[in-house]
Amino acid sequence: MAASPPLLSLQNIRLTFGGTPLLEGVDLSVGSGERLCLVGRNGSGKSTLLKIAAGLVESDGGERVVQSGTTIRYLPQEPDLSGFETTEAYVAAGLTQGDDHYRALYLLNALGLTGQEHPSHLSGGEGRRAAIARALAPEPDVLLLDEPTNHLDLPAIEWLESELRGMRSAFVLISHDRRFLEQLSNATVWIDRGQSRRLDQGFGAFEAWRDTTLEQEEIERHKLDRKIERELDWVRYGVTARRKRNMGRLRALQDLKTERTEQRKVAGSVKMTVTSGETSGKLVIEAKNIAKSYDERSIVRDLSLRVQRGDRLGLVGPNGAGKTTLINMLTGLSKPDSGTVKLGANLQVVKLDQRRDELDPNWTLTEALTGGRGDTIEVGGQPKHVMSYMKDFLFTPEQARSPVSVLSGGERGRLMLARALAMPSNFLVLDEPTNDLDLETLDLLQEMISDYDGTVLLVSHDRDFLDRTVTSVLASEGNGNWLEYAGGYTDMLRQRKGRPATAEAGSKSTPKKQQSAAARDGQDASRQGKRRMSFNEKHELEKLPGQIAATEAEIAKLQAQLADGNLFARDPQSFNKSATALEAAQMKLAQMEDRWLTLEALKEELQG
Repeated sequence: MAASPPLLSLQNIRLTFGGTPLLEGVDLSVGSGERLCLVGRNGSGKSTLLKIAAGLVESDGGERVVQSGTTIRYLPQEPDLSGFETTEAYVAAGLTQGDDHYRALYLLNALGLTGQEHPSHLSGGEGRRAAIARALAPEPDVLLLDEPTNHLDLPAIEWLESELRGMRSAFVLISHDRRFLEQLSNATVWIDRGQSRRLDQGFGAFEAWRDTTLEQEEIERHKLDRKIERELDWVRYGVTARRKRNMGRLRALQDLKTERTEQRKVAGSVKMTVTSGETSGKLVIEAKNIAKSYDERSIVRDLSLRVQRGDRLGLVGPNGAGKTTLINMLTGLSKPDSGTVKLGANLQVVKLDQRRDELDPNWTLTEALTGGRGDTIEVGGQPKHVMSYMKDFLFTPEQARSPVSVLSGGERGRLMLARALAMPSNFLVLDEPTNDLDLETLDLLQEMISDYDGTVLLVSHDRDFLDRTVTSVLASEGNGNWLEYAGGYTDMLRQRKGRPATAEAGSKSTPKKQQSAAARDGQDASRQGKRRMSFNEKHELEKLPGQIAATEAEIAKLQAQLADGNLFARDPQSFNKSATALEAAQMKLAQMEDRWLTLEALKEELQG
């Protein structure tokens, strides 16, 4: 039986902005019920392609085909609600004859809106919620969703995930939220260097496939380079070349050089290094029975908390729960109504604000990084030319004199990171640092946080990012109550027995009193108040001795190979390979031993 034609198809799409090709022969096909995720670096053209699919942007070449009778709805990154008196009117304007108006009201209410809000009074997150309701209300055949989780809190993200999973619509999804992509996609389209590549599997399989593809490209590029070298050698020294100059072979060489020149290399990676300050005291924050209220609404109630050097604490909760207020109290920027907050000695705090308010839109990139003082910046105690530092964060020399106002959201995010990481610190406060960052930059930020030897306080709605970075989660339980859980976001859900961060104020599951890190990891708060090792920690502690022994054996084998005094002369490639492997194994052993000591100390402390 012949396959059904796609509902929406883009074929050989080409588009150039300012002389630089953005899309060069991109294909995109959406069949009935398909769930595609569209991935690629910031600036690769994902959002532009989605606008072409929605019929909002005309391409320079190629064809857009929509099956007759197919309905399409598009969610932009920055929805425009101007001209409407209420959010209900805005959502209703997206309905067509036969659509269910009650579904529009249901979606608005589910997203925390009444429908009577005036668009001019909405926050960015509320405007995004209204736009989501407008896109989903008609239950179209194809949904085109550009960063739907931006500005949404965790409860809203989890609700949207569930709602999309239950819809019949096909959709194309752009998002930096790994967990969201993994849960919803069954196919992946990768936009890379102006081309599209399709994987008929969800995002969970994408990154391994991408890495294999890039490795194979590098091998092919190396083969091409070697072939060009051989041909150049023939031209310069070959006997046949000196006698008759075989013009066919010369043309073939020129074709190879042209092929090599026209190959678009993979865009560089962000080089992210944090400038460490002096070592702080062991105690970073000690909060005792702190409370804060606004207009009789409790934001924080009777919270006691200890944060020690090296802890990485994540704060989660719905918008309006008071995360920013709590951060300000814990870092000494504001005082609690009652209780005390003691900060440790020798703290060097660097804060990254999600609103990007510190960036003056009239600054040039150079001024934003140097403060207008010359053309060098101190990174890790060493002076570095600002152009070189900009390149580490994927900015071009041409952008050095450009104003901040012309940067995209992703570029502003990278600039804020560049500014923050250049400052000496031993305590990082990161408020939604993942906003507008592409997946590769998120990977590097995650590695930087994991390797950072100071203390981190992190606010994020990105579940995967929390799982990869934090050592404990401080979660809002409603009514101003906050409770700390060991591990990342998934560990928190497990300890809550799957209950997500959507606790309503006054719900029966809300603890009456919060406890600090000594009362986490699956405790019964009313009876125990004692932390227990999680299943993952116990399992890791059991496995580590065997892994350490295997790594020690590997090191001994490599050391024996390198002890052969003739190895380098006989096989320098094998010598270098073994030396590199030995260094990696020794580093791995040190990390495992440190982890084993940490878990053993924790076990003894809890048993004691």
